[in-house]
Amino acid sequence: MKTGIIKAVNHFGGKSRKRAAVLAMTGAVVAAGVGLAVPAGASSLTPKAVSAVGNIEHFQFVTTSGTATTQGVIAYGAFTTHGIDHINPSSGATATDLLTFPDGSFEITHTEKSTSTSVDSKTCFYSFLGKGTYKISDGTGRYSGISGGGTFTFSGLGFGPKTKGGACNQNANPVVYQQVIDGAGPVNLT
Repeated sequence: MKTGIIKAVNHFGGKSRKRAAVLAMTGAVVAAGVGLAVPAGASSLTPKAVSAVGNIEHFQFVTTSGTATTQGVIAYGAFTTHGIDHINPSSGATATDLLTFPDGSFEITHTEKSTSTSVDSKTCFYSFLGKGTYKISDGTGRYSGISGGGTFTFSGLGFGPKTKGGACNQNANPVVYQQVIDGAGPVNLT
């Protein structure tokens, strides 16, 4: 089983954990900065209203832990709720997680299609991004009979620890880690 940074930079779509909050944080910082720069009398930025559009469901997963076994998920579109992703520790390109919500659960099988990773060997800063596909099945409660699937993107960044000799220790847990996963696709609730 992989450990440390190598494991942290490998999951949702495959090989173990790829979840980073960098996009959400960057967006919040940019929005806050732009909001402060709005001239007096001008309209400020406001969040876009979220409404159900047909049967398209959106998912967003966010984590700041490269070693967590669960992470938060927000679902909106065909249905709107929040829950927990129980992460499958699979190290393959395909894994199945269990998403639990207040009114039921379902499985999401995700397959990574591509990944790009960059590591700065001087600072041990790393970043990654990628994309893949997913399928939904095995619902319970409100989601009994659910089916569907779609595509997802993920991005993340972090810092790894250094060895006593000053090299990046890619087998140790990250010092700090952030990841965001966004997915969307049609669902059928029968």
